[in-house]
Amino acid sequence: MADLSRFPITHRWPARHPERLQLYSLPTPNGVKVAILLEELGLPYEVHRIDFGQDDQHTAEFLSLSPNNKIPAILDPEGPGGEPLGLFESGAILLYLAEKTGRLLPEDPARRYQAIQWLMFQMGGIGPMFGQLGFFTKFAGKAIEDPRPRERYVAEARRLLGVLDGQLKGRAWILGADYSLVDIATFPWIRALLEVYQVADLVGFQDFPEVRRALDAFLARPAVQRGLRIPAAP
Repeated sequence: MADLSRFPITHRWPARHPERLQLYSLPTPNGVKVAILLEELGLPYEVHRIDFGQDDQHTAEFLSLSPNNKIPAILDPEGPGGEPLGLFESGAILLYLAEKTGRLLPEDPARRYQAIQWLMFQMGGIGPMFGQLGFFTKFAGKAIEDPRPRERYVAEARRLLGVLDGQLKGRAWILGADYSLVDIATFPWIRALLEVYQVADLVGFQDFPEVRRALDAFLARPAVQRGLRIPAAP
């Protein structure tokens, strides 16, 4: 069994099952990506709630694993070569777990890079832009009287939804017939746009029927339904 005690994060959040992958997270759009993937893969894991209300993300122990003070992060006791591996950044974690298990990522090199490009599209576009839209409509930014920031992110959200809608035409999932880590990365953010930020009317979501269809299929998956609730509220 791997010794995880050399990782400072385990001093604050002890591993009750050190043989399992350790997940440090919250049920945010980025956080649930990894929980959903773990549920889809059926990998045993132990989850630790990083409480932003208690400023957990700024503690020395958490920063030792995730220096950008963001969730999610993982600690895999059985990393490459059998050595423990810690990772932060949700996109990197998704790629690592898919490659570790040989699932939900195409094996063909060309298809694999197509998957990576759409993962980068989510990481560099959908996530940051939707997050800013949420800030200016749901959270502290909504008090800013200048309408230009919100208008900018509404327009960009619509543009990105249009790109995604075009990609989904004639395809069951983003890459085609096969469900993949790209869908797991992307659709939690679409859900947040509608259910958390509640901006469906603002962005004209009815104009993107392919996104709606694929989102509904995504949310119907049992592993997705479980992953969206991890970690559970205290």
